[in-house]
Amino acid sequence: MGAMSPWHWAIVALVVIILFGSKKLPDAARGLGRSLRIFKSEVKEMQNDNSTPAPPAQQSAPAELPVADTTTAPVTPPAPVQPHHTEPKSA
Repeated sequence: MGAMSPWHWAIVALVVIILFGSKKLPDAARGLGRSLRIFKSEVKEMQNDNSTPAPPAQQSAPAELPVADTTTAPVTPPAPVQPHHTEPKSA
């Protein structure tokens, strides 16, 4: 029941053709193919980078970091807002 039958795929394909039109589908497929090719090459490059060990980093003395000023300026509280009173109009 949960699997897609060939009829389901045919309906999905028909809806895609109706929504995007037959002129845009080749361009979309070409763009998808390019994206997949780029993705595969990047994954392969990442795997090659992970398989080659990086040279060990040289140990150096830690540099002196400047001390940040942690004082803050005093904050003045906002002035209370007075409600605006309107006088009732006499009829």
